[in-house]
Amino acid sequence: TGTGTLYVVATPIGNLGDLSPRAAEILRTVEVVVAEDTRRTRTLLSHAAAHPADLLSLPAFDEAGRVDRIVARLAGGASVALVTDAGTPGVSDPGARLVDAAWTAGAKVVPVPGPSAALAALSASGLAADRFLFAGFLPRKGGARAESLRWLAGVPATLVLFEAGNRAADTLADLEAALGDRPAALARELTKLHEEIARGRLSELRARFQGELRGEVTLVVA
Repeated sequence: TGTGTLYVVATPIGNLGDLSPRAAEILRTVEVVVAEDTRRTRTLLSHAAAHPADLLSLPAFDEAGRVDRIVARLAGGASVALVTDAGTPGVSDPGARLVDAAWTAGAKVVPVPGPSAALAALSASGLAADRFLFAGFLPRKGGARAESLRWLAGVPATLVLFEAGNRAADTLADLEAALGDRPAALARELTKLHEEIARGRLSELRARFQGELRGEVTLVVA
């Protein structure tokens, strides 16, 4: 067919030791690496001793505008690796649009699984993981936020959410008000030096984490 292969490559969420040998090998062998932020990815490529012929940018704000150029490379038979700044592409990160376009173009799509903040937090929370809903980031404010919280309150599954550290306290309070004082876990700086995973009811976590937290937070709610 002449169409190339798109590798969807999960990358470390903090600890570079979590880059799998297979992921490193693919980064070394593909012709094109597509990155959310090329500056961040250069560090990763250096760690993997990878020197792709092309490093293309696919930022969230312009994903739609840049997909065609990458699909053209796939149509020409190129091997392409998609990475984001951290974790698994397409999961609350850019990339889903490119993967969809690659399928439409008849390219082969190959997942190279690895780090995911959502699954890391869920697995370490001790909360039921047989059925869970990943909800990403809640809407920031107003009716959309209230509506999301109302909907989540009725979901019969463990919930996994992302939040910015400086907004975590407000979100814990909103979750408690909408869902009741459920058991939960808060994970921050996952796989990094100052990793912290705390368990307790939402009210306890809210009392404990009142100030601003560094980085991104993953919340798991029973």
